[in-house]
Amino acid sequence: MPRRRWSVAEIQAMAAEGIIAEDERIELIGGEVVPMSPKGRRHEVVRTELAFRMSRQAPENMRVAAEAQFNLTDDTYVVPDILAYPAAIKVPDVRGPTTLLVVEIADSSLAFDLAIKAPLYAAHGVREYWVINAKTLATRVHRQPAASSYASVHTVEATERLTPEAAPELAVSLGDLDLD
Repeated sequence: MPRRRWSVAEIQAMAAEGIIAEDERIELIGGEVVPMSPKGRRHEVVRTELAFRMSRQAPENMRVAAEAQFNLTDDTYVVPDILAYPAAIKVPDVRGPTTLLVVEIADSSLAFDLAIKAPLYAAHGVREYWVINAKTLATRVHRQPAASSYASVHTVEATERLTPEAAPELAVSLGDLDLD
């Protein structure tokens, strides 16, 4: 049987009607509803502390959102852990090329974030994508998006400084976060 492809508008309508619970953790990738991994304690602490730090460092012309719906196309939306974008654009209107930084914190979702989301973000023009290992705080930094991959991918250890190219004001050393 062929699968039914959904649109972002249809998923939003189902949520508005109560068919899909507002707090149901799903993403829509290429029209397919994908359940999101459960979050562990370490994931939540890293996300909260990093989002707080970045929000405080962000200048007035920039916004840092935690767990905002990020619409890539009419049939694809994801909910990254952190999304940095220009303040002149409202979050529902942010698209891949207009983002400054997308961050996923991976506890149980490391393989998915690297194998599925990295090509997805690259294909939609996200210029910089970080995947933070919640356990080690090592970060895979993806830059220079191409068709469905990134031309530059390297690992930054927790003790090193992470500096987003399009948003250097958000630079951080993950080892300095208060995670205890």
